[in-house]
Amino acid sequence: MSTERPVSAGKTRACPHCRAVILESANVCPICKHHLRFDPKRQGSVLPSFSALKVEGTIHHTEGGDPWEYSMILSIRNEKGEEVARQLVGVGALSAKERRTFTLSVEVFTPDGKVPGNKDNGS
Repeated sequence: MSTERPVSAGKTRACPHCRAVILESANVCPICKHHLRFDPKRQGSVLPSFSALKVEGTIHHTEGGDPWEYSMILSIRNEKGEEVARQLVGVGALSAKERRTFTLSVEVFTPDGKVPGNKDNGS
């Protein structure tokens, strides 16, 4: 008899360590990196199946004078263009000659850990 509960795709829960909202299927919190459960059948789910998007950009305060302030805002839209999530990720300030680099990545987890369309998945 299996004691394992089925998990619905996209269902979330709070990480017991850092309280971040994470996928219920996660074995490791992507924010604090703490292990959440041991599941020998899902060892591969510790890492994402693939990264669907990665964007990196840098802002640089080149002028002298007063510091600049910034807000990093993340917005997610559905196929209709409707905003489904919006979060303030971080804020800060840049003094003259300082720079900040921002990286956004979207990690995708497939149920079997395989990359869709990849013929080298071992199947």
